[in-house]
Amino acid sequence: MLFVASVLRTVLQVYTFVVILKVILSYFLSPYHPIREAIDRLVDPLLNPIRRVLPPVGMFDFSPLVLIILIQIVDSLLHQLILSFY
Repeated sequence: MLFVASVLRTVLQVYTFVVILKVILSYFLSPYHPIREAIDRLVDPLLNPIRRVLPPVGMFDFSPLVLIILIQIVDSLLHQLILSFY
């Protein structure tokens, strides 16, 4: 059971890193760059619902920040749930 918790936590941490990478690469790479397109395909399905609820404020898009916070909350809740069975 601890192995499942460990793997799940690692996957969520990697996904958080990918969201941060998307934000950083959006400043340097063209939207049509293959690496950026691949990262967008991974992250945009979770960002789009947040963007519908929380539109950009001026030039700032806070949806990646909200997604990272949600990932951390899910990680914490699932980790506590799994450890409660142990």
